[in-house]
Amino acid sequence: MPLTFRKSFRILPGVRLNINKHSWSLTTGGKNGPRHTRSSSGRRTTSMDLPGPFGWRRTRSTKGH
Repeated sequence: MPLTFRKSFRILPGVRLNINKHSWSLTTGGKNGPRHTRSSSGRRTTSMDLPGPFGWRRTRSTKGH
């Protein structure tokens, strides 16, 4: 089983910095609305938890990765 590194820090209310072995990302929002995540690798993700077993996610890559 490979070991992974991932750490998450709460910077401000509603803002979280996520760090892993290869990149970092900044997440905002999420309590009563959509969550927006921007990654250092150029990925942008918008997601939202919906009632029940449903969830919604949209991911865009702004670079050619």
